[in-house]
Amino acid sequence: MRKKRNIQKMQATKLFVSLILCLSSSLLFSQIKNYNNVDEVFYKKANEFKNEINFRKALYFFNKKNWDSTLVYSMKQLSLSKNQELTNYCHYFRGYSLRELKLLQEARSELNLISKKFILYHLVNYKLGAISLELNEFERAITYFLEAEKAYTSEEKEYKISSLYSNLGTCYLHLNKFKLAEIYLFKSVRIQEKEKDSLPIINSYFNIANLYYLQYKDQQAIPYFEKAYVLSKKVKDFNKKRDASLNMTVVEENRGNYKKALIYRKEYDQWKDSLNNQNKVWAVADFEKKFAVAQKQKQIKVLQIENKLKNAQRNGLFFSAIGLLLILTAGVYLYAQKIKNGKIILLQKNKLDELNATKDQLFSIVSHDLRSSVNALKTSNAKLSATLETKNYDELNQLIIQNSSIANGAYSLLDNLLHWAMLQTKQLYFHKESVHLYSIVQQIEYNYKPLLLDKTLTFENSVSKGIFIFVDLDSLKIVLRNLLDNAIKFSNENGKINFYTEDTNTEFCKLIIEDSGIGMKESTIQELLSEGELLSKKDNSEIIGTGLGLQLCKQMIRKNSGTIAIESELNKGTKMILTFPKTIT
Repeated sequence: MRKKRNIQKMQATKLFVSLILCLSSSLLFSQIKNYNNVDEVFYKKANEFKNEINFRKALYFFNKKNWDSTLVYSMKQLSLSKNQELTNYCHYFRGYSLRELKLLQEARSELNLISKKFILYHLVNYKLGAISLELNEFERAITYFLEAEKAYTSEEKEYKISSLYSNLGTCYLHLNKFKLAEIYLFKSVRIQEKEKDSLPIINSYFNIANLYYLQYKDQQAIPYFEKAYVLSKKVKDFNKKRDASLNMTVVEENRGNYKKALIYRKEYDQWKDSLNNQNKVWAVADFEKKFAVAQKQKQIKVLQIENKLKNAQRNGLFFSAIGLLLILTAGVYLYAQKIKNGKIILLQKNKLDELNATKDQLFSIVSHDLRSSVNALKTSNAKLSATLETKNYDELNQLIIQNSSIANGAYSLLDNLLHWAMLQTKQLYFHKESVHLYSIVQQIEYNYKPLLLDKTLTFENSVSKGIFIFVDLDSLKIVLRNLLDNAIKFSNENGKINFYTEDTNTEFCKLIIEDSGIGMKESTIQELLSEGELLSKKDNSEIIGTGLGLQLCKQMIRKNSGTIAIESELNKGTKMILTFPKTIT
């Protein structure tokens, strides 16, 4: 009997995966639902401070949910104005935006700078509670949520009381204060059932089930898992369907009903595959649409050239009827046009041959890399199936991590290929604006945090916080992502990656990405910087790349009026030196 309870305890620990998923969803529903009251406050302040251009721009981008631009203009307002009221609003904008960008510690720092006299301070408490909950600081989160509960009224429009109760219940559950957790979770679910909002109800059922499961009250927990499963059939959220099926799998395994557990496990796999297939279908459809547009544009150009040739022939016949002199003149003209068109066609043919050669070379290596990735994935999946039968969970975890790494590599290759193709066909739209460089590097660091942790790499963001550059934001992110990905790929474990700036003149900013990796020879650097070299291979046989990412970076840097240089030594690391124009204030 004791052995059975230990097994159940292990299964309950696994169910905390579902609890964490529920927590993320709960936080999502705890966001501000509408801006009726808040909009009214913002509208009044915009009219009151008409001359504060940066504040009005920050407010505009905040309402448009353009978080990067909100951060830029709110920082400009803070640097130029000492008005305490405007300072509170700007810190609120920045805290809200940083949380949306998942920079939680920075968001908390901004919100803590807001005065308690701020008119929207009840929202500040709620936001601080949500941030603390996401950081697993449950005692602190409870303090903030209780303050928000005190300020809550029935006329409150910014968030639902059911979400507040749900978050409080979740905090007490993590602290093993089961009585308090039970009180708040049932308060939440009773309100949610009246509101008939299916997704938060499913989350609450998950939380209540886990509450009882952790106390070994299986008979009370299972009905809520079953309720969540039944309700998940009525929603379109694949994640909820998948989580509900997984929970029922564990429930039936604990009951010893392995036949039913297998049915739920297959259903879980089906929902997981459906989610992946949906994402793939959307990506392929988008690519096919762009390809069709490009083909139509080429057809239009061909028809235009054909029309020009027909017009030239018509003109020749017209002038031949005028007389011998005009015939001679027209003949000379047509001959000259023919020579000119021949030269153009020859130049176009040579360029097309060059592009076709590049395309064939690119497709050959990309298809080889993709084939290698898919073959590795097939081999790993075969091992995964065998390991699943033996229930060797350590090896199973390693295989899942290996599959994820292979899929990420293939996705990165396809993403670079798509952007390179769009750049070659001039389908990428560049819109230059003022960008806060430090904030962008922070975002890139967050996106690659799992890879950095996987190789135990130290990341340091030493970019000056006062630097704004004038570039296209999307292409800048593509460049920094590719260079950071390369730095991680070619760094040894326990290495270091550093982003920092050097202010050499007033017009350009020098950004340096330095790693302590394997480095490269001078000949390799020259090959990478050469305009004619699209593809390259590294000396390390385990690390082979197409060079497409760096070619993409070079072209995007050039379109942003910047430059790139490389300094490197074997086994001593690499420096990627970029320059971008500063924002002219």
